[in-house]
Amino acid sequence: MRYFNIAGPCNSTDHYMIDAATRLHGVEQLIDMKQYFVIHAARQSGKTTYLKDLTGRLNAAGEYYALYCSLESVQGVIDPKEGIPQFVMKIKYQLRLSNIPHKPEFAGNVDYNDFTGVLNMELTLFCMLLDKPLVILFDEADCLSEGTLISFLRQLQNGYNERSTTPFVHSVALVGMRNIRDYKARIRPDSESLGSASPFNIVTESLTLKNFTREEIALLYSQHTGETGQMFEEDAIEQVWEQTQGQPWLVNAIAREAIVKILQSNCTRPVTANLVSDAIQNIILARPTHIDSLLERLKEPRVRRIIEPMILGEEFIRRSSDDFLYTCDLGLIRVVSGRIEPANPIYAEVIIRKLSSDMQDTLEDAKYPYRLPRYLKDGRIDMDFLMRDFQQFWHANSDIWLKSCDDYPEAAPLLVMMAFLQRVVNGGGEIIREMASGTGRLDLCLIYENRKYPIELKIRYGDKYLEEGIEQTARYMDLHCCRKGWLVAFDRRTAVKWEDRLYMKKVSVDGKTVTVVGV
Repeated sequence: MRYFNIAGPCNSTDHYMIDAATRLHGVEQLIDMKQYFVIHAARQSGKTTYLKDLTGRLNAAGEYYALYCSLESVQGVIDPKEGIPQFVMKIKYQLRLSNIPHKPEFAGNVDYNDFTGVLNMELTLFCMLLDKPLVILFDEADCLSEGTLISFLRQLQNGYNERSTTPFVHSVALVGMRNIRDYKARIRPDSESLGSASPFNIVTESLTLKNFTREEIALLYSQHTGETGQMFEEDAIEQVWEQTQGQPWLVNAIAREAIVKILQSNCTRPVTANLVSDAIQNIILARPTHIDSLLERLKEPRVRRIIEPMILGEEFIRRSSDDFLYTCDLGLIRVVSGRIEPANPIYAEVIIRKLSSDMQDTLEDAKYPYRLPRYLKDGRIDMDFLMRDFQQFWHANSDIWLKSCDDYPEAAPLLVMMAFLQRVVNGGGEIIREMASGTGRLDLCLIYENRKYPIELKIRYGDKYLEEGIEQTARYMDLHCCRKGWLVAFDRRTAVKWEDRLYMKKVSVDGKTVTVVGV
């Protein structure tokens, strides 16, 4: 029986999958035009699956010899004296696994002393033997770095430039998580990446694999229904779409978690929206390799320069900047209606949990009484009591907590507040987080027993920040159809005394009540 795959490339024999050929258009035309091009997409979005499918289709069509070649084994080899020979050996190994003729003759009498030209020469000699053009699809190309990367690109470029008189590879695809401008190469003392396609300026296109559409998610899940009879309810499919925005690994992981882990492969029960919610929470708490490896990127300064302003709701950096484009390529963010936000709600949740995880772990210490039962009154959360507790906690601990947020100092107050609230709702409740650039705040909504408690977090910038915050909170309350809301306003001015910072006042806005909590 086929299953939902979350490890390695997919194949239609073992896995439910969307036809790889439908996920990226225009590649065959580039190959027909003898182009060298780049394909990039976020981690575990189907790149290798697509490349292996493309290799098979090209070879079956009979116009080309197509070779798939992963460069992952060359990662970390920065000296071209070592790296380029490994390239040649890797191509030689992949040829042995293929049906391409003359494969024993590739690099048969190779001289690795000429590491600056040996790759170019061996590919040229091999192409002279072939009766059809050669296409090479280099997977994991962005794992290359420094001298090995530069020599590799230059030798490909030299071969490309001489193709009118000397046979060489017909078409090349460089495939990885990052676009070519972000390939790792310290070619200048102050550089961490290429910064452009140079020294490989023969690239004509940079393509990316798109996420699944809602219709493709339904199609994927219908394959399981067709083979087992187990239905995915429409609400469940809709929730998967809303929470993942079609990220392929997440789409597969949620289905697998619900069917295999929660239902124990009992296919007599349908997959409901509640099951999807439980599956998502399990995945978030388990932090599998896919999520963990993505979150490790949050430590990188260039990622922090994008993520921290997004948490704060600030307008920031040009969207043509390398930092922004790099963070997009990683799959962490997207642009919606002109605003930058997390790529999907699941990533939004795990980003905040990752950045506040140390605080949450500390708050799990028994000396902190901040658990949900403490704040329940007549089956509801006593939000004013909860906010007074946070004020006292902030007063007593803010200096310590702020020092612990060295990587994200500007967003530290908001991260502490969210760690505090997460500690509370871990006893039975939920937090919805909504963050995007240009909003000037971070929106939260606590949910307990189907009741909503909207909260806005805002840091003081300018004299009108409270007036703006109250209006923003009222609009956020309208979004959730609530008559009560809370605005937590952080004043980080050291000259202001604590007795002036800590206050709580209620403001009426169009019949709604906004409680302003000063901290």
